[in-house]
Parts: sequence; structure tokens; C-alpha cells
Amino acid sequence: MAEEPATSLVASLETTALAVRRDVVRMLHDAGSGHLAETLSVVDVLTALCFRELRFDAGRPDGRDRLVVADAAAAPALCAALVERGLLPREALRSPHSHPGRTDPAVPVPAEDETGGLGQGVGVAVGMALDARLAGRTQRVYVLLGEDEGHAGSTWEAFLAAGQYRLANFVAIVARSRSGTGGHPGSMLSSEPLGEKLRAFRFHTLEIDGHSFPEILDAFAEARAFPDGPTAIVARTVRGKGVSFLEGPPGGHRSALTKSETERALRELGGSPEAPFP
Repeated sequence: MAEEPATSLVASLETTALAVRRDVVRMLHDAGSGHLAETLSVVDVLTALCFRELRFDAGRPDGRDRLVVADAAAAPALCAALVERGLLPREALRSPHSHPGRTDPAVPVPAEDETGGLGQGVGVAVGMALDARLAGRTQRVYVLLGEDEGHAGSTWEAFLAAGQYRLANFVAIVARSRSGTGGHPGSMLSSEPLGEKLRAFRFHTLEIDGHSFPEILDAFAEARAFPDGPTAIVARTVRGKGVSFLEGPPGGHRSALTKSETERALRELGGSPEAPFP
């Protein structure tokens, strides 16, 4: 078990995550579209990745770690996190559905691809991890996926390959809010028991609170220290985290908030509705 993160680090990440959530609320309101509750649910994991875990150096872009976002709903949160990290200009927040990294190694941000089509992202990330190992590079590859990816057969084929090749440089983070895009989780096929399935695919599997920075950071440290194969982090998350009237059971995809709802959400997140943006 890794050493517990310092209180000051956790407090800093919590403050940053609030700023990222405020950015997300405003950007999706301005865009007039988006799946806000789902986006807010992955902010803490992405904040920990962008501010603590991922290695990136603008002077050595090809040696940086890789991040594949397999869940398109997470793209605005990634954009906001990279803006808060200073890797993208604040003007990027006006285009929440664009993606800053794609697959261009010359872009000095640790973000490769945003794959809206279900079942694509894990295969992309596994290929990157295998390529890095064959080329002798020390970079690590992370993929963030939501629950819907677990319904795609190609996702499990990619998991099978990661386990077969024992890709110790590969980490899959599954955000589990038990929602899904189709409505109430009880009406959909279940991936449970997800942890046991991933272990059967030769993954070192950790199950954590996806909003607890100590647990998130500890899981990343344990993944780095595990030498014998890939790691899966099953992160329990809450839809709409941080905004009281969005938290809780799913109600299907919801578009952007009204002006009054946006102002209320910003106040709950410690912001001012009147603050300029960006």
C-alpha cells in the first residue's frame, strides 16, 4: 500500500477540481448542449491525472505518458483540466466538444484521443501501450472509460489482449456511476461483477471511491508499482458530483442547464455567477 498523500496535496487537488467543475458548468451552458451530470462525475479522476499522475514534458513530447478518453462525455472535463493546468488557453473552453490532443505527438499535452464510438478507446490505448513496450519507451498509457464501453465486445477483446501481453504500462480506469446512456441501470445489461471479470482477464484490479483523492492517488501509485501486468481501477462515481440537484439516480442524458440553474450550480461550487468567462 502506498504512503498516504499529504493533506496539502489533497486540499490543492480538491480546490482545483472545484475550478474545473465551474469551468465545465459554464462551458456547457454557453454551448447549449452536453451531458453535464456525466461530465461532472469524472472531474476528480481527470484532475488527479492531469495535475499529479501523468508525466509530460513540452521539450520531449514523444516521451510523455498517454491518455485516451474513451467516454466522449468526459471530453469537456479534460479540456477544462488542461486549461486549469495551463496547457491550453482559456479560449479553449469556448469549444467544449473539440479535443486538444488527438494523436499528434507534437502536441505537448498528455491527451491522445477522444473516441465517441463505443468500444474504440480501449483498443487504441492497448495498441499504444504495446507499441511503447516494443519500442523500449518507459511511457505509461491510461484509458478512461464509462459504463457503456463495457457493453461493447471490442472493449473486452482489448482487455483480453492487455492481459495476454501482460502490459504493465497500461491502466484502465472505469468510471462507474451505474447510470449508462440508456436510462435507469436496472433496464440495461449489467457488467457485474466487473472487478471479478477484470481479474479473470489478468488485470490487477482495484476498486475505489472515484471522488476520494487519497484513494485515487493511492491506486495510481499501486498501479505503477505492479510489474506483472495491466491494472484496472474501478472508480465508483456520482453523476452530477458537486451540484446537489444533479446528483443521484440517472434520468437519461440531460442537456445544458438554464441560466438560473447555472447560477445556482456555480454558487454551490464556490464560484460567482457574475465572474467573466473565460
